[in-house]
Amino acid sequence: MAPFFMHDFLNYLSTERRFSEHTCLAYKKDIEQFIEFSGVIQQSELLEVEAKLIRGWIVDLIDNGYVNRSVNRKLSSLRTYFGWLAKTGTIDTNPMQSIKGPKAEKRLPSFAQQQEFKESKTKVLFGEDFDGVRDKLMFEVLYQTGIRSSELVNLRDVNVDKQQIKVLGKRNKERIIPIGEQLGELINRYRDLRKVLLANNDYFFVLNSGKKLYPKFVYRKINKYLGLVTDLEKKSPHVMRHTFATHMLNNGAGLEALKELLGHASLSATQIYTHNSFSEITTIYSQSHPRGHKK
Repeated sequence: MAPFFMHDFLNYLSTERRFSEHTCLAYKKDIEQFIEFSGVIQQSELLEVEAKLIRGWIVDLIDNGYVNRSVNRKLSSLRTYFGWLAKTGTIDTNPMQSIKGPKAEKRLPSFAQQQEFKESKTKVLFGEDFDGVRDKLMFEVLYQTGIRSSELVNLRDVNVDKQQIKVLGKRNKERIIPIGEQLGELINRYRDLRKVLLANNDYFFVLNSGKKLYPKFVYRKINKYLGLVTDLEKKSPHVMRHTFATHMLNNGAGLEALKELLGHASLSATQIYTHNSFSEITTIYSQSHPRGHKK
């Protein structure tokens, strides 16, 4: 059973909050899950939902194996939903006002080691045909720019040249990322092969059928190539983003510059990478300082 006012709520998320279709779907599923747990079957019963019931849902989620991070994401969906209901005058009291989620676990991002991404190791992964050149370019763009998988899929041809890439990120915020000469040459090579397909598509990355890429395709490809160079348990496009950020910091990039390149809204989101960078610095210190060696 669809939650009450869901059509209007999703319209609010997509138009006023400018959430992506994927995010709207996630919110919808979270709210449907709570409504099912609550037993609410009539619109009037929304007025009777109390904080006690929501706390019961939190306990139920944790008992069913949800980690704190997932619970807090679901609570965020519910907080937005009840906030909207209160804003529109549907409910008088927002039951989420006194709700605090469980403390989130600190998770350090997974990333590949720099030696695993040496060009001598990665260049042999790809063929010379269209698929091979496109896959190599996808891999290099993700590693050399740190853009998200969704941003890569939605790159417009007009926003890519041999010196920079214009990316449309979260909340439709644009950022420009400079690229190196070598990546620029690979872009030109890909474009030459792309012309042969006669792909009439505004999107930069396409399948060999000429159609736009889709997220699962990118995930499968990156998962495959990462599996050939690293033993990381997690092998996803987002690992490429973590790897980009960590390697940038390890090689002297500042947090403010990295924040802009990643498209983070605040510096706190970027600071998580300093933990990985500090680990690298500690290793360098122990290997380099005359009194830093382990006995």
